[in-house]
Amino acid sequence: MSLSHPSRFASSAFLVLGVLLIAISLRSPITGVGPLLDAIRAELHLSATQAGMLTTLPLLAFAFFSPVASKIGAKRGLEQALMLSLLFIISGLIVRSTGSSTGLFTGTVIIGAGIAIANVLLPSLIKRDFPTRIATMTSIYVLMMGAGSAMSAGLAIPLAELANQISISFIPNWAFSLASLLIFPVIAILVWLPQMRNHTAPTKDTQQLDSHSYLWREPSAWHVTLFLALNSFLMYIFISWLPTILVDSGFNHHQAGTIHGVLQLFTAVPALVLIPFMGKLKDKRLLSLGLTLMAFIAIIGLIIMPKMALLWAVLFGFGAGGGFIVALTLISLRTSNAQQAAALSGMAQFSGYLVAATGPMLIGELHEQTASWQLPLIICAVCSLFWGGFAWLAAKDEVISSSRKPLPLTASESIS
Repeated sequence: MSLSHPSRFASSAFLVLGVLLIAISLRSPITGVGPLLDAIRAELHLSATQAGMLTTLPLLAFAFFSPVASKIGAKRGLEQALMLSLLFIISGLIVRSTGSSTGLFTGTVIIGAGIAIANVLLPSLIKRDFPTRIATMTSIYVLMMGAGSAMSAGLAIPLAELANQISISFIPNWAFSLASLLIFPVIAILVWLPQMRNHTAPTKDTQQLDSHSYLWREPSAWHVTLFLALNSFLMYIFISWLPTILVDSGFNHHQAGTIHGVLQLFTAVPALVLIPFMGKLKDKRLLSLGLTLMAFIAIIGLIIMPKMALLWAVLFGFGAGGGFIVALTLISLRTSNAQQAAALSGMAQFSGYLVAATGPMLIGELHEQTASWQLPLIICAVCSLFWGGFAWLAAKDEVISSSRKPLPLTASESIS
């Protein structure tokens, strides 16, 4: 029996709301760690390299669980797989907040596994259920990711201080702050429940998600992968170390946390800017290159004029956030169906996050060896130039085909 118009509208509204609430849960568990890093290191006696692992472990989980995500989606359907991702995130947040170093690292891996599943499968769901609104939906859910990131980064220190004021003694203050992030995936689960009722069986879109191995031989697929990889490499370095960089430059912890929150907020701002014209901009090469240039300028600015860190945080956040939106959009735009989109998403996130995972540890180790942020930031600036090159290649106006002959976009594939 077909649904009435009000029922269809309500169903679509819950689907959109569910996607957006899942998106909030995909970065906030990671960005909330940065402002608390000094407190965590002091209490658990962690080295800079071990502290960098707190950002590296989720990225490794993203990489290794991305191929598994496609298989889960193919076997259980997108809706059940996304519910599983939320359950992983909740479990990881609880384990991470126990206050021990074992719980901290174990919970971080579990969180990464949950995020990986949603990272891979959300682009496929958007291509399946919003085929004429891919860029718009991608921009909106990245906006929500950025909003969740900004809230978790900006509230991390105040929540830890709140725990101290109300004398919570069963877990450390920093663990209370991290545990507070449970509110996002819990609400997302409640809103996502209707999707479980409506779509209990695997759909045709998810039955062959892992049958596109030819993509690993496609240069165009590698361009998209490396564009996402370098974007994530730089983004997670700043998510992990920016507050520490700022404190070492003379800012206090509150100021560093606020600027870190501003950076997270401005990763979301490009979604607002790009939504109106993203689908109308057929050639996205200049846009992609411009976003990488903003990040390059911000890194150079942080080296030369660190006291203007607020401006550099705005520029870097906008460039990296916009680049992430473009990368996710290209996964859908440059593929011909939902199965291929999920396969490219899995490939890009497996390889991309393996590259990105080296960033926080490498930068932490370089800083520990040189006792300075100068060389680490110079390396970031050089990487941003390579990022710009792959941005240009990835944003070509072509669709990857299974025959390994790139196809031009047709008018019917224009995304609005």
